[in-house]
Amino acid sequence: MTKFRMPYIIHNGTKLHYRVLGEGTQPLLAFHGYGQSSSYYLPMGHALGSDYTIYAFDLFFHGQSTLHKENMPLDKDFLQELISLFLKKEKIDHFSLMGFSMGGKFALTLVERFPERIDELFLIAPDGIKTSFWYNIATYPGWLQQLFKRTVLKPEPFFRLLNVLNRYNMIHKSLVRFARFQMDSTEKRLRVYRSWIGFRELNFDIREIVRLLNHKQVPVTMFLGEFDQIISPKRVSVFIKALRKGELVVLKAGHSHLLQEVAELLHAKKTGVVPPPKI
Repeated sequence: MTKFRMPYIIHNGTKLHYRVLGEGTQPLLAFHGYGQSSSYYLPMGHALGSDYTIYAFDLFFHGQSTLHKENMPLDKDFLQELISLFLKKEKIDHFSLMGFSMGGKFALTLVERFPERIDELFLIAPDGIKTSFWYNIATYPGWLQQLFKRTVLKPEPFFRLLNVLNRYNMIHKSLVRFARFQMDSTEKRLRVYRSWIGFRELNFDIREIVRLLNHKQVPVTMFLGEFDQIISPKRVSVFIKALRKGELVVLKAGHSHLLQEVAELLHAKKTGVVPPPKI
């Protein structure tokens, strides 16, 4: 059974919580996706725990991590400070990285700030490589941002627009399902707003990311879902092609359960037991 513990870092009023999975010799820093928590890495701990010790973080506004208002929005310098404290506490020198969806922004930040300490990088349908149109609208300063903020308290116009777009097939049905699920309560809508605004400064020069990874010869494996409409293969696969040590794996899956699908794939490769086909 994979053992784990759940410590945290506190710095300037901000708490960064993480759980430790597995007992392997290689440290792996892992960041989950939107609407999740570090617990979503439990299957990955089962799959990789004999080779890796996984440090799965709760992103801010998720799980038990809290971002102090004086540290809003989160910037790369402060995230670097937090991770530096974590690495010192856990006595980690070199490490691997894994980021799923929104967690890709955190993984890419660490690529920028700790390139000489990264042994390998796993990206699972990562955000941060190519920002979506809707993300830009939500985080754009001025009246558009205020309009989105009002949607938190009065979502009816948003859902009416969603219904119209859906009726005339102007938006993929999986995106409609994703939006409805993530916006169906005030608490969830507030988390959307805080996450998008709170992480708006985690943007990247992808050409510089590619340069760093190639210069340090970091092996990169990207997992994408063939049916993913949130982070589609078409939008981000060009990134992997620019890498000298890049590998692209496309699974017959959508977005929401891709982390679990990748864990099952890696476990199957390790054990030699092929999982039953998805029906």
